[in-house]
Amino acid sequence: MMSDLTVEQIHHVAYRCNDAKETVEWYGKNLNMDFVLAIAENHVPSTKAPDPYMHIFLDAGNDNVLAFFELPTHPEMGRDPNTPTWVQHIALKVKDRETLIAYRQRLEANGVEVLGVTDHSLFHSIYFFDPNGHRLELAAPDPQEKEKLSRLNAVKWQMLEEWSKTKRAPKHAAWLHEKALGEG
Repeated sequence: MMSDLTVEQIHHVAYRCNDAKETVEWYGKNLNMDFVLAIAENHVPSTKAPDPYMHIFLDAGNDNVLAFFELPTHPEMGRDPNTPTWVQHIALKVKDRETLIAYRQRLEANGVEVLGVTDHSLFHSIYFFDPNGHRLELAAPDPQEKEKLSRLNAVKWQMLEEWSKTKRAPKHAAWLHEKALGEG
C-alpha cells in the first residue's frame, strides 16, 4: 500500500574527504565522534567501475552516521563555485548552549577558527570548517524552542507561497533573526 511508504531516518550522509585517516582523527579529537566502520574496495559495488576508495563512517549520535569517501585516483576535490560557502554545511545538534560554548573553546584551543555563537532564536550555532573544507555547524536548542517552533509552524505555508511568488523574504518570521541582524 502506498500510504505505508515512509522514510524512517537518514541512514548516513556521505561526503568526500582528502585523507580518511586525518578525517577520522580530526572528528575524534574535535567533536568526540567515534570511528565505527571502514569499507574499502577497488571496484564500486553499484556500478562495478574500477575506482578504489576508502569509505569511513563516524558516529554522530542517536544512530546518525556521518560518512566520507577518500578517492585517491580522482582530481582534487572542489566545491560549487556558484554556491556561497555558508550554504552547504553539516549541522550537528548539541545538548545546550553550555555544551556549545565548551565545543567552541575546544575547537579554538585546537587551532580551529570558529564563527559565532549566532542567535537563530530557535537555536544557537557556531560554525567552522573541517580539514576537507566542509563547513560544520554545531547547534544548541533555545530553551523556548517548542513555543517558537509553533509560531513558525503556523505561518510556514504562507511564507512558502509568498516566497514562491516574489523570491523575497516574507516578514512572517522576521523576529527570528532580529538580534543577530541588529534589528532588535
